[in-house]
Amino acid sequence: MFAQSAAPFDLQGHRGCRGLMPENSIPAFKKALDLGVTTLELDVVISQDRQVVVSHEPYMNAAYCLTPGGQPVDKKSEKNLNLFRMTYDQIKQYDCGSAGNPSYPEQEKIKVAKPLLKDVIREAEAYRKSKNLPPVSFNIEIKSDQKEYGVSQPAVDEFSDLVHGVIAEQLPAERVILQSFDFNVLKHWKKEIEAGRYRKVRLAALVSNQRSWETHLDELGFVPDVYSPNHLLLGKTKIQALQKRGIQVIPWTVNDAERMKKLKNWGVDGLITDYPDRAKGL
Repeated sequence: MFAQSAAPFDLQGHRGCRGLMPENSIPAFKKALDLGVTTLELDVVISQDRQVVVSHEPYMNAAYCLTPGGQPVDKKSEKNLNLFRMTYDQIKQYDCGSAGNPSYPEQEKIKVAKPLLKDVIREAEAYRKSKNLPPVSFNIEIKSDQKEYGVSQPAVDEFSDLVHGVIAEQLPAERVILQSFDFNVLKHWKKEIEAGRYRKVRLAALVSNQRSWETHLDELGFVPDVYSPNHLLLGKTKIQALQKRGIQVIPWTVNDAERMKKLKNWGVDGLITDYPDRAKGL
């Protein structure tokens, strides 16, 4: 028996490359490709007209979005700009790049609208082919919260059907990771995959609390392909225990170069970062 070669380290550009370009924008995904990421990480929400929109929040974030008239979105009323109650034609009138993001001073200020998932995939694929870059994966996070069902998002089954529809049209299943903090989403995808109604994409459990990984897996009810915690919750022993279960470990959001090196030395399978440029030499 020959030993299988280890899978390549999976460098994932968080929201494209949020530290360098407006988050979840087509320019950010293109920049991430230039920086050598192997996976583009992004978030999706749903508009009133049931378009799959690439956005971290289901509203216009006052930290970096401008109104169609060019004024900053008011912090007190940002959640009233509920994307689930806006058509995509309305959503794309907002500029979420020109103001920059004060939390990311290196971020380039350029005018961008929240794009559709189908356009992100199309543009990223065309760009990488034009640059003769290798195929990349897409790590798509369904931004779902049980308290928000029917408020700022559709129910899990409808949300998932809409996202799966875009994926099935545009990408081979082996290049898709579907992640969520909402385990109801992951359970639904697992059920649909096993029933043959969804393509067999990789499923990733996002976690941010300090409960044990065993507790998370019990709650999930199956063994996911990827366990994706806040990087501060990881140690070498936990990484090895998860990998013994056949689970890849890909933490978020790692922006310090020394921390990246430590995690890689501990054996993580990849990492998610706002600054892919800081991962050079890993």
